[in-house]
Amino acid sequence: MIDWNYMRALLPRLLPALAVTFKATLGGMGMAMGLGLVWALLRRSSNRMISLPAALGVEFIRSTPLLVQIYFLFYVLPHWGVRLSPFATGVIALGIHYSAYLSEVYRAGIDAVPRGQWEAALALNLRPGHTWRAVILPQAIPPVIPALGNYLVAMFKDTPLLSAITVLELLQSAKIIGSETFRYLEPLTLAGILFLGLSLLASAGIRFWERHHAPIH
Repeated sequence: MIDWNYMRALLPRLLPALAVTFKATLGGMGMAMGLGLVWALLRRSSNRMISLPAALGVEFIRSTPLLVQIYFLFYVLPHWGVRLSPFATGVIALGIHYSAYLSEVYRAGIDAVPRGQWEAALALNLRPGHTWRAVILPQAIPPVIPALGNYLVAMFKDTPLLSAITVLELLQSAKIIGSETFRYLEPLTLAGILFLGLSLLASAGIRFWERHHAPIH
């Protein structure tokens, strides 16, 4: 049986690890959203010297495991003079990995913008940058918010992989407590509850964002 009093006593030890998990997810998602949009725009370039390398880069990132990418950034980059903390490495790995998936989400949203909107912007003699900022992206982003939210939750659940490079995130901290006390039931159960709670909060936030930015028909 679960000792609920023991679980409450473990909560102060796991909350700092939950904060690490939250910060890693927030930083990784911010990077993924920005870089993913860059990938999507590069792939739409009419210049094959730009679009082809971008497409190959996205496919390479999507086709290799996140754990391999984490190990590469952490163990290989120092040989090239680039040294990052484990946490920074984890955030960058999450951001790069998920940017490849978000680029496809953005591309679907951009492709869904009616062609007439592009033609209207051209008729108004709008500059390309202004067209993207004022016409295309405001219509492309709202419909794909649910997909962005799904990847946010998926990234949150992938943060335990950062323990491979010594980041003390939530699951790793729970495992350490279990190895110290030989009682794994309570810390792992509590970690699962915290993961579930934060995932539900993230989903609720995404639904609120979706309603707030719902396209007007």
